[in-house]
Amino acid sequence: MKIRRILKWTARAILFAFLLAFLWGFIAYWTSTNDCGRSIPAGAERMKAVRYCEYGAPDDVLKIEHVEKPVPNDNQILVRVRAVSLRFFDGGMLGGSVPGRLLFGLRKPKNTCPGSDFSGTVEAVGRNVTEFKQRDEVFGVKAGALAEYICVRADRAVVSKPANVTFGQAATIPTALVALQGLRDTGRLKAGHKVLINGASGGVGTFAVQIAKAFGAEVTGVCSTKNLDLVRSIGADHVIDYTKQDFTKGDQRYDVIYDLVNNRSFAERRRILKPGGICVLAGVGGSGMRKETLFNMASSLTAWLRSQFSAEKFVNFGVDINKKDLGILRDLTESGKVLPALTKTYPFAETAAAYKYLETGHVQGKIAITID
Repeated sequence: MKIRRILKWTARAILFAFLLAFLWGFIAYWTSTNDCGRSIPAGAERMKAVRYCEYGAPDDVLKIEHVEKPVPNDNQILVRVRAVSLRFFDGGMLGGSVPGRLLFGLRKPKNTCPGSDFSGTVEAVGRNVTEFKQRDEVFGVKAGALAEYICVRADRAVVSKPANVTFGQAATIPTALVALQGLRDTGRLKAGHKVLINGASGGVGTFAVQIAKAFGAEVTGVCSTKNLDLVRSIGADHVIDYTKQDFTKGDQRYDVIYDLVNNRSFAERRRILKPGGICVLAGVGGSGMRKETLFNMASSLTAWLRSQFSAEKFVNFGVDINKKDLGILRDLTESGKVLPALTKTYPFAETAAAYKYLETGHVQGKIAITID
């Protein structure tokens, strides 16, 4: 009798929890909204910005509209945006996948202006700002960057632009935070280490190859046939064409695997790690949600779990967007040790086309949208 009573109350508790979760989801869904219906105040200055008020395909939801021009507060700078680069997750923001809706808004997107990685010139500064002045060239990270102007806190993720790169190239540099922190902090990469980069020709991968070389590592890049020359040109010591050779079946052993694809099993990757080596789980194979994305995400999770019982560690990590590391990346770029692999640019009016290309999932290097 006691067991039956426990089972009965357990079932009731589970049902009650389910009903509460359903009610919360129902309310959250129908109260999810955004600022698309807000009118511009009379007398306010206007600017152009890319907006998406609903989820859907790029051609259907991305529109260039007039919105209110922002005004910097005492601690901000007003930046005239010259270029914005797209990250792998930007495509997923538009489509309205279940993970995307949980992050960006259940029924409608909360933030209606996409883009985050920008470069541009300082138009105005707040009265407490001493680091920047008008006409300074800068780059950094700020949500809602696909607009003619944005306001950015001067003490946050914005630094001076390297003089030896274009605005388009500078806008891609924040992507390298994923490579820098993944290799330096999570992978503990040191000079003389052997590192394999799976997905070496993509936006993060091209930076990872160069940063690993700057640290003094011996770098092996994995990519497809069409991208072999690109990966060699950015400094990889060895290049493996995954369409012709299985990199997990070779004799080479690595101190670090920096995996941007996560399409191989735990056992396959562990086999090519040196004893005590680290596999940095840095991506799931390109942008957007495709049929293999969930499989790669599951592969990443199971590899991490299994590595808790082995000497070789498989480690996930989160990116810390900070001013100090952006400064390190600027210095690496100015010294010529890192050069952004910008392979394609789109004008502001063709933003939807840039997103469609991003969603193919096999972008070589980085792409950027320029704003004249």
